[in-house]
Amino acid sequence: MNKPELKQTYLDQVVPALLKSQGYKNIHQVPKIEKVVLNSSFGVELDKNGIEELRKDIMSLAGQAPVVVRAKMSVSNFKLREGMPVGIKVTLRGNKMWEFLLRLIAIALPNIRDFRGVSSKLDGSGNYTLGITDHSIFPEINVERQRTNTGLDISIVTTAQSDVEGAELLKLIGMPFRKRTPDSPEQQEAA
Repeated sequence: MNKPELKQTYLDQVVPALLKSQGYKNIHQVPKIEKVVLNSSFGVELDKNGIEELRKDIMSLAGQAPVVVRAKMSVSNFKLREGMPVGIKVTLRGNKMWEFLLRLIAIALPNIRDFRGVSSKLDGSGNYTLGITDHSIFPEINVERQRTNTGLDISIVTTAQSDVEGAELLKLIGMPFRKRTPDSPEQQEAA
C-alpha cells in the first residue's frame, strides 16, 4: 500500500528540515503528529434525524465511524438529562489521519471565502486546535442534504515539547498560518 502524500512529504522534507533547524541529534527526537481528533458538539438542539445526518457527515470526512458522546450528568438549566447525546467525535491515526490533514490543508481551508489563514496559537504543549463554524467546507459534505450548520473542532496532537516546535512542524507540513503583523490581535494578546 502506498504512503499518503502528506506522510511522504513529512518523511522526505519536514524531518530533514526539523533536524537541521532545531539541531536534533537523533531522528526520533523530531516531533510528529500522533493523532487528529474531530469533535462536533451540538447540545440538545438536534433531533434524532439531525444527529444521524451529522454522524454520516463526520463518517464521510473521517473514513471511519464516529462515536456519539452522551451527557454524563443532568443539568436542568440546559434542559439536559443524563445519557442524552450532546456531540460526536472520532480519532484518526495512521493513513486516515494523513489523508484527512491533506484534504483539510489543500482543499477545505483554501475554499473558505475571504480566507487569510488560521490562527497560529497553540496550546502550550505543541498541540493545535482549529475551530470551523461550518463543516460543509469539505467537498465530501452534501450541502443540499444538510439542514443545519454544525461546527467542528479539529485537534492535532503532536509529540512536540513546545509551541515553537509544534508550530514549525505544522508550518512545514503546510498549515496556512495567518501572517502576523505588529498590530494584529494575536500580537496584542501576547503583550
